[in-house]
Amino acid sequence: MSDATLHATDQNPDDFAVQIADQVESFLVAVTEVAKGDEPESAVPFLLLEVSQLLLAGGRLGAHEDIVPDERYEPDSGPEPDEDELRENLARLLDPIDVYSEVFDPYEPRKAPVPARISDDLADVMADLRHGMAHYRAGRTTEALWWWQFSYFSNWGSTASATLRALQSVLAHVRLNQPLAELDGLDTDQGMGDDTLEFEAGRVMAEEIGGPLGMRPAT
Repeated sequence: MSDATLHATDQNPDDFAVQIADQVESFLVAVTEVAKGDEPESAVPFLLLEVSQLLLAGGRLGAHEDIVPDERYEPDSGPEPDEDELRENLARLLDPIDVYSEVFDPYEPRKAPVPARISDDLADVMADLRHGMAHYRAGRTTEALWWWQFSYFSNWGSTASATLRALQSVLAHVRLNQPLAELDGLDTDQGMGDDTLEFEAGRVMAEEIGGPLGMRPAT
């Protein structure tokens, strides 16, 4: 199935596979466009919207019964796309809010938060989704759905959820006129405890984020 036939008119728009593929394709296109940096003032709200919509598709995959692939072994989907350029573009675009703190498993007791990057997360999600899209475009619909469901549970679901929380937090601080604490060395290369992360959460003053977004700055 080529790009030209991805949304062919003979496909039933109510079909589960078509709806999931449409949402995945929308996310892939949208994040690629945001990463170009042509409209930096709308990057955070737009990413919040796109990640939210993607997680709706993920929720549908998660609630669906286990999808069993047609073949025992996954067919070769071709070379994996290089996400480094997209990752680097997003990192530049989202600085200084790129780094945030995350708890990987909320059910694992006393697990300390760790630094993460929105740019890394989005590139990671894009890689998973593109892998499944390669199967879908080749006409291997069941394989694509299996991969998207499996990787939703194993990787991109939790990664996108953490990213959504970070993006929502940024906008909440801006809209509620609540500047974050000063950035003082928070980096994904450093191992930090709870206290350090609490005080080094990163400066996102409203004049830095709110101004570009066209929102009222903090006073």
